[in-house]
Amino acid sequence: MDGLRMRNLLASLQSRCALRTAFAVCVRIFRQDAHPPSGFLMKRRMPHRPFHPDPPVDSVDALAAPLRIRPLLAACGLIALACGQAAMAATDTEAHRLLDAGRRFEHGVGAPQDIDRALRLYCRAGDLGLAEASYHLGWLYSSGRVGTVDEVLGAAWYKAAQAARHPQAETQLRQLGALDAPLDQPPECVLKAALRERRLPATATQPGAHAPPMADIAPLAAREIGHADIVSLVRYLAPQYRLPPELVLAVIAAESNFNPDAHSPKDARGLMQLIPETAARFGVSNPWNPIDNLRGGMAYLRWLLDHFNGDLELALAGYNAGENAVIRHGGIPPYPETQAYVRQIRQRLGRQSTGPVSVIRGQHMDGQGDGG
Repeated sequence: MDGLRMRNLLASLQSRCALRTAFAVCVRIFRQDAHPPSGFLMKRRMPHRPFHPDPPVDSVDALAAPLRIRPLLAACGLIALACGQAAMAATDTEAHRLLDAGRRFEHGVGAPQDIDRALRLYCRAGDLGLAEASYHLGWLYSSGRVGTVDEVLGAAWYKAAQAARHPQAETQLRQLGALDAPLDQPPECVLKAALRERRLPATATQPGAHAPPMADIAPLAAREIGHADIVSLVRYLAPQYRLPPELVLAVIAAESNFNPDAHSPKDARGLMQLIPETAARFGVSNPWNPIDNLRGGMAYLRWLLDHFNGDLELALAGYNAGENAVIRHGGIPPYPETQAYVRQIRQRLGRQSTGPVSVIRGQHMDGQGDGG
């Protein structure tokens, strides 16, 4: 088989082959180009045959046969490698397709909002080995985004993401105190109705380990809460959304000045000023509940950071004016309110000692914006 034929065959196999195809091709190659003389194998099995000083022609051909077979074996190895690469590429493409579809159903962007359908799609992508899908499932389950906090299941999915070499999975496991915890593998795909609340024991090195547990802060929703209560809530919840608490507090100060009853003329409500569309998009049934409002606002802020590849100014502009306005203007919209909003939060963060915003790059999707 000449080099041109081999290159053409490899190019074809890269796009439409499986390993069994490679095996069939190799069999055909051997039959056509590498069939040894009929006496070769018998001669190899009969070492006691007398030595011939002048071997016959068929014996010379037999001795040359392995030299023809070696390059063909190499060719078959390349074919199998090409098939394996093609199969892996097809699997990766399908996994990303499932991930994108899950995001649409999770956020109700381009599809009806359906968290269970999103979970099924994410789980299928995770089962195909996509690290980002496993990581996102870990966040969904451990943060309570699905409606119930299950840190055990979330940590199991983070473990799967770590095994798939997700760069942030180890950090999340450490924050949950589950880096060395024995967890069930592979993790289960549990839908919303079947979830039950499970917590991992707090450790001395776990961020928020000394924060009040949810059992203690939940009653805050039923009474008037003060500035210190809100700060405590934010410091407890923000790490679950991979956000610095200082950033969330700066957004709350700009949005509502820490007033959980704030209600803007644009119908933005609560501490993080969620409009009804965004509240529904991120699963907030009661935006007047401070805890639900904070969760919805943090989920939206996290999504904006992923959406704009970690650009904090664009994420803040999107929170105030909507991500579509940012996309339409190719940057911070030329609205005095939005520009002052971004500048105010940046200045507030500049006066504080804060770490970098944790960023996981995400896929772009359209949606509505908030900001009072």
